[in-house]
Amino acid sequence: MLSQELRSKINKLWDTLWSGGLTNPATAIDQLSYLLFIRRLDKMDSQKVEEIKSYKSIFTPTNQLMRWTVFTKAFQETDKKGNLKIDYGKMRVHIERKVFPFIMHLNGKDQPFTRYMKNAYFGIPKDSLLKSAIELIEDIYSEIEKEVEKGQIFQDTQGDIYEYLLNQLAISGKNGQFRTPRHIIQLICELVNPKLGEKIADPACGTGGFLLSAYHHILRDFTSAEFISDDTGDDGDGLKKGTRGDKLNSAQRQLLNEKTFFGFDIDTNMVRVGLMNLMMHGITHPNIEYMDTLSVKYNEDDLYDVMLANPPFKGVIDKEDINPKLHIGTLVPKTELIFIERIIKSLKFNGRGGIIIPDGVLFGSTAAHKEIRKMLLDQCELDTVISMPSGIFKPYAGVSTAILIFKKGRPTEKVWFYEMRSDGRTLNDERKRIKGAYPLLDLVNDYKNKSVDTESKRTSQHFYVNVKEIIKNNYDLSINTYKEIEIVQKDYPSPKEVLNTIEKMEKGILKDIQKLSKMLQ
Repeated sequence: MLSQELRSKINKLWDTLWSGGLTNPATAIDQLSYLLFIRRLDKMDSQKVEEIKSYKSIFTPTNQLMRWTVFTKAFQETDKKGNLKIDYGKMRVHIERKVFPFIMHLNGKDQPFTRYMKNAYFGIPKDSLLKSAIELIEDIYSEIEKEVEKGQIFQDTQGDIYEYLLNQLAISGKNGQFRTPRHIIQLICELVNPKLGEKIADPACGTGGFLLSAYHHILRDFTSAEFISDDTGDDGDGLKKGTRGDKLNSAQRQLLNEKTFFGFDIDTNMVRVGLMNLMMHGITHPNIEYMDTLSVKYNEDDLYDVMLANPPFKGVIDKEDINPKLHIGTLVPKTELIFIERIIKSLKFNGRGGIIIPDGVLFGSTAAHKEIRKMLLDQCELDTVISMPSGIFKPYAGVSTAILIFKKGRPTEKVWFYEMRSDGRTLNDERKRIKGAYPLLDLVNDYKNKSVDTESKRTSQHFYVNVKEIIKNNYDLSINTYKEIEIVQKDYPSPKEVLNTIEKMEKGILKDIQKLSKMLQ
């Protein structure tokens, strides 16, 4: 969790860039990412030199000026009064012409990061803006060191900074990206339970939130007990966290870093941001590609062990652009339906999916809606349908949504329905954390113990429904179709008793008035 001091400095860094002329949201986030990334390279390289004997620094004797801690002090000049000052004009040119090309080719020409940095550019427009940005980033890293002294892991704090930066951009309306709340992403990872050795993908990854959460989930399995917290407190959800990964050997870490996470997006800016986000958190070779996963160019069927996603809602695309193998696309060009089929096709046999969908998918009456629900029940074991309250995605949207958890391969026998009444935050635009409430932890515990539920408990928050009943109801997957309302008879006093009670109250009030009147005489 970031300290208030760090949050304040990050907000100031954003405001500095914004007020300095970087008013285009995409450009601003790019430039913030580049500066933080350059600083991160220096720090991470120094750590590896100290900790790993066999490691060779990326900064050779001939390219030391590429190092942040060197070039930020290298351009000193003496003014007329004999005072030393830094020439930020020369530094800006150096970053643009030397440092930036250096990081663009950092991981080799075949790496996704290198490919999607190809069209990137360093665009800090003013010397004064560069000066302010560098000074603030140094302040931020000083605060990180303080957090490390308190026991926080450097990588965690650095990653949290980047996540907070992205979150603040979304909250303030400074970018148009629709971001999934991180606690909901973590919940889905808890339920799907990705493991080391599995290939994990997101077909519409954005900033890489699902992939990042899956990474942290796996790291927790390889983190010693003393480094795992229960994440309680003002901002926590009670779900266990541990990202040290101290039990991983070198081969396992390489597998995790290079051959585990795969993301795709149709926005090249988001591809770059997603790549940097994962690299900031320690994934050295993330695989995020520019790709329309609904198009004919994408044919990665039966490939992934886990698919996690919050696909675009309410999008309509040209039927001619849709992969002809996607049957739903021949019925209707709505992205929220076609993505479900894409995810099912992309999973291996026994592969697991965890996705967020708009409520309309659960009960829509069109042929396409019914067909996709039939596909989920016939081609998959639809394990769980979680109905979420409509305020989950505020302040961006008030749409009601649900979570689907399923496994590809075997047909469904019964579905566990769960009514999420709260996510531990207020359901208004402010979305403030409710202290002492941990409904997501309750949900996870109920999920782990759901085998004790019986089909007769239709009045509770969670219950099973047999697939035969779902088919009879036109494949309806809305919890409201099956939930039973328990009517509790309550006895009320008769009108005469109510009048007598009011009369007694009135007499008491009159007596009190008389006492007060005597006191005032």
